[in-house]
Amino acid sequence: MPRAIWKGAVSFGLVSVPVKLYAATESHDISFRQVHAKDGGRIKYQRVCSIDGEEVAYADIAKGYETDDGQMVVLDDDDFADLPASSSREISVEKFVPREQIEPMWLEKSYYLEPDAAAAKPYALLREALKEADRVAVVTVSLRSRMTTAVLRVRDDVIVMQTMMWPDEIRKPDFVGLDSADLDVKPQELQMARMLVETLAGDYDADDFEDDYQEALEALVRAKLEGGEVKQVEKQEATGGEVVDLLAALQKSVDAAKSSRGESTSKSDSGSKSAAKKTAAKKSTAKKAPAKKAAKKSTAKKTTTKKAAKKAS
Repeated sequence: MPRAIWKGAVSFGLVSVPVKLYAATESHDISFRQVHAKDGGRIKYQRVCSIDGEEVAYADIAKGYETDDGQMVVLDDDDFADLPASSSREISVEKFVPREQIEPMWLEKSYYLEPDAAAAKPYALLREALKEADRVAVVTVSLRSRMTTAVLRVRDDVIVMQTMMWPDEIRKPDFVGLDSADLDVKPQELQMARMLVETLAGDYDADDFEDDYQEALEALVRAKLEGGEVKQVEKQEATGGEVVDLLAALQKSVDAAKSSRGESTSKSDSGSKSAAKKTAAKKSTAKKAPAKKAAKKSTAKKTTTKKAAKKAS
């Protein structure tokens, strides 16, 4: 199993069962990237403001609600902080209801509940009670700081929690021409329909069905790999300049924070400036050294010439 995505406790009456939450489903769809058909390069997107055309940093992005007439309501982190949020780590059992009262359309995501080592017995107690009563437990739980309703049911001796949608999230069908009063179904037609149902009646077995599209897609990708129909895309490695820029940005952030508190800039900054001056001085000295050597050679040549002239005279 992958790592737990949530830890808390199931509470029913005075009984509390510490549990861990795991995602019960996963997608096997092949993930594609958008690429340039010519050379296989990945497509990149920039966060650009539609008004000034400038790229916007993540720190400057807020959430906006647009009305039907084009008005935009901007909400920032402070606005969301004022909303009612729950950080409870409790799955609270509200009631046990007949399973047929839960419409399958209400169910959303499924999670496995695993008990802590010391909570195996109360976990088994809740599991057996659900199986014997042939009911599901309606619970409230807070996931990602938002309270939602869910049901607890038993599957393969494991308690499964399935979150539910809110009633206003279920659309009501409004189709013209489906009123039974306006339809004239003849008895003979209904009898033939019943016979067809009986002919196709049986038990559901997942192995009777295959995802032929997924299999064909995997075969297609595999064939292209084996046939060498691939494009090699070079991976961009981080350069030293990017590291320097990051350090400079961090240093500026530290200096800005200290400046806002009325403090002087950091010693590391002055030290960096001092080190830069020393480096520049060394470079200057290194440049002057060849010039001094050339001057000494020139002086030596002039002295030799004068001595030769004296001997000649």
